[in-house]
Amino acid sequence: MTADDVLETFRRAGALLEGHFILTSGRHSRMFLQKAFVFADPPSTEALCRALAARILERFGRVDVVVSPAVGAVIPGYETARHLGAKAIYVEREAGQMRLRRGFTIPAGARVVVVEDIISTGGSVRETLEAIKDTPGHVLGAAVIIDRSAGSSDVGVPLLALAEFEVESFAPDALPDDLKDIPAIKPGSRALSQPAAGATS
Repeated sequence: MTADDVLETFRRAGALLEGHFILTSGRHSRMFLQKAFVFADPPSTEALCRALAARILERFGRVDVVVSPAVGAVIPGYETARHLGAKAIYVEREAGQMRLRRGFTIPAGARVVVVEDIISTGGSVRETLEAIKDTPGHVLGAAVIIDRSAGSSDVGVPLLALAEFEVESFAPDALPDDLKDIPAIKPGSRALSQPAAGATS
């Protein structure tokens, strides 16, 4: 599956949104990839995650455990793990920090890959890695469906992406004039389709 194939999958699902969005990183953008529209379609999810699993096997070899950040990456993490023949677990936010909960553990010596759906700065991958740093597994690297930084994000471990491209984004205090006139929304899983508090208008 090529990068163009990945983006076409998002287009078909109506998941390429245009407007004024606040990304999970806190930066603002004219474009948002509404992954929930893609992951609502099992055949599209299966195709993307099967291709991602193939890339993971090629780069890292056998994987025993896939770890993903909740909420958004739970579905692609599970589906990718299914194609890898691996266990799928996730970290979730508790008291402001990502943690392994629900009795999830990583066995000693387990070969671990962090799977995320879309990254801009890589913050959620770094948080996931921090959450599992004291487990006895061996982290091989991280894999994402789309890297919006075009490969510039440093997550601290080897990173592979099914598709890479750069989407212009802006700091909240450096918005271009056209975005200042559009109310900002946070369509991601941390603030589902709610107007952003303090959005510039």
